[in-house]
Amino acid sequence: MSHTDVFASLSRFADGLVHPSVAEDPIHAARHKTFISANLIGGVAALALLPLYIALWGRTDVYVVAAFAWIAAQAPVALYLSRTGRFESAHLLLAVAFSALVGTIAGVTGGVGSVFLFWLLLVPGEAALSGSRRVVAVAAAIAAATLATVIGLDAASVLPAPHATGISDWALNVVGLVGGIGYGALIALRAQFYQRHTENMAVLRDNRYRLVAENMSDIVSLHTQDGDVVFITPAVRRVLGLDTRSALGRGFFDHVHVADRPAFLKAISDVIAHRGAQSIEFRASRKGADGGAAGYVWMEMRCQALTEPDPITGAAEILAVTRDISRRKRQEDELKQAREAAEAASHAKTRFLANISHELRTPLNAIIGFSEILSQPEVRENFDADQHVQYAQLIHDSGHHLLQVVNDILDMSKIESGNFEIVAEPFDVGSLIENCRQLIGPAATEKQVSLSSATGENLPELVADRRACKQILLNLLSNAVKFSDPGDEVRIGARREGTRIVLFVHDDGIGIAEADIVKLGNPFFQADSGYDRRHEGTGLGLSVVKGLISLHGGSIDIRSVLGEGTKVEVRLPINCEAAAEPLPARNIAAPRAAIAPPPVEKLSA
Repeated sequence: MSHTDVFASLSRFADGLVHPSVAEDPIHAARHKTFISANLIGGVAALALLPLYIALWGRTDVYVVAAFAWIAAQAPVALYLSRTGRFESAHLLLAVAFSALVGTIAGVTGGVGSVFLFWLLLVPGEAALSGSRRVVAVAAAIAAATLATVIGLDAASVLPAPHATGISDWALNVVGLVGGIGYGALIALRAQFYQRHTENMAVLRDNRYRLVAENMSDIVSLHTQDGDVVFITPAVRRVLGLDTRSALGRGFFDHVHVADRPAFLKAISDVIAHRGAQSIEFRASRKGADGGAAGYVWMEMRCQALTEPDPITGAAEILAVTRDISRRKRQEDELKQAREAAEAASHAKTRFLANISHELRTPLNAIIGFSEILSQPEVRENFDADQHVQYAQLIHDSGHHLLQVVNDILDMSKIESGNFEIVAEPFDVGSLIENCRQLIGPAATEKQVSLSSATGENLPELVADRRACKQILLNLLSNAVKFSDPGDEVRIGARREGTRIVLFVHDDGIGIAEADIVKLGNPFFQADSGYDRRHEGTGLGLSVVKGLISLHGGSIDIRSVLGEGTKVEVRLPINCEAAAEPLPARNIAAPRAAIAPPPVEKLSA
C-alpha cells in the first residue's frame, strides 16, 4: 500500500470520528477533524512512548510524568468531542489539562520564579482556536487560577526546592523557553491552518453561490427601505442588459417605467409596514447593445422582509425575486385580442342575421303581396295596364334585390372557403368602366346623382377575371350612389401606376367616420347597423370586394371625411395571373381569419 493510500485511509477514519451535527458543514467539520486528529495522535503517541522512555532513562521525574499525563489526556478529550460534538467544552478540557501541566511543572521547578509559568499565556491563546470569546475568557480564568494556586503554594513554602529535580537552572530556563516557543508556534500553525482552510472553503462556497446565481433566470436582490439595491445577482444583465454595479443603488429603480414607480415603492413600504410578502407587476426598460433603451419588458417582483436587520446599519432589508413575464403578458394580450375578436365576430353575425332577415323579408313581402294581387281576377279587373306594369316591375325589382343578397352571401362563402375560381383573361379597362357606368346610370339618374368617368391614356390591357373586376366596380359604384345625396357627383375611372392599374371611385356623399374606416370590409359590418338606418344593405358588399381584390394580389385604399365624401382606389397588378397566389381550399366553418384580406390604408382627406 502506498503512502497516499495510507493517508487517504487515515483521513477517511478521521472523517468518521466527526460528530454528525457538524458533518454537513465543511468549515466546522474541518475544525473538528483537525482537533480530533491532533489530540488523538498525541494521546496515543504518549502512551506508546512512555514505556520507551522508561526503558532508556530508567527513572521518571514528576514533571515528566505530568507531561506524559497531559499528552495522554488529549486522547480522551478527542473522543469526547467525537461523541458529543461540543467543540467549546473540548477546548475548555484542554485548557484545564494544560494549566494543570504548567502548574505542576512550575511547582517543582521554582514556583513563582519558574520560567514555565509563562506557558500560562498560551492557555487563552489555544482557547482562541475555538472561535468563542466565552471559551477564551474561561480559559484565561483557569490560567489565572493556576497562577494564583502556584503563588499561594509557594508562599506557604510547600513546594519542593528547585534543585530537587536534578536539573540546573540554566537547563530549565532553556527547556522552558524553547518549549513555550515551540508550543506557541504549534498553536500559531493550527490557527493559520484554520484560517487558510476557512478562506478556501469560503472561496469555494462563494464560487458555488456565484455559479448558482449566474445560472438563475430570476433576479434576486436586496433592497433598503427606500428601494435602493444593495445586492443583486448577475441575472440582471440577461434580463435588463445591466451589469450588477450599474444596478446598485438607484440604478435598478431608474429603469422602472415612470408610471409604475409609485406602485413599486408602495410594495416596498408595504413589506416593511406589514412584514408580509408582496407581489407587483411592472415594466422596466431594457438596455440595448448600443447603450440605449431597447424597449420595455414586463417584470413580476415578489418581495418580503428579512427576519434579521442589516448587521452593520441595523436597518431592515427586503429580499426580492424578480422574473421576466413578458411572454406571459403577450399571451394574455393575444388571448384578450382573440376574445375581443371572437366577441366582435359574434356580434357581427348577430347583426347580420337581424339585417339579413330584414333584407330577405322586405322583397319577399313585395313579391308575395303583389303576386297575390295580380292573381285575383276580381281585383285585377279594376287595374289598368299601367298598374299591371308597375306591380310587375315591383315584383321584378324585389326579385332582383333578393337575388343580389343571395349572390353576395354565396360569393362571400366561396371566397372564405377558397373555392372562388379566378379566370384571368386580358380585357380593355376602359370598356369595362363604361359598361359599369351605364349599368349604374339609371340608379344615379333616379337619385339625381351625377355620374362621370375618366380613364388615363394608353392604358394596357388588364389580365384579370373580368367578371370579378366588374363585380368590384359595380359594388363600389352602387355604394357611392347609395350614400350620395341629390346633386352630388360620383366619378369612376382608371390610371396606370408602374406595374399596376388603379381603379378609382370618388363621391361627394355622406362620407365615413374615421373610427369606421378600419372596420370596412369586415364581414357583416355596417357603419349604420340599426333597423332605422337610412340605407339598405347586408354589409357584405365591401367584404366581397376585398376578397376578390385579395385573390388578384391587389390592395384597396380608402380615404374619407365625414360629410365631405369618400375616395376608394383599387390597385391591381397588370398581370394578376402571375401576381396572385392561390388560396388553399378549406371548410367554410373554419375561422375567417384564415383568409388574409388585402391591406386597407386609412389616409387623411
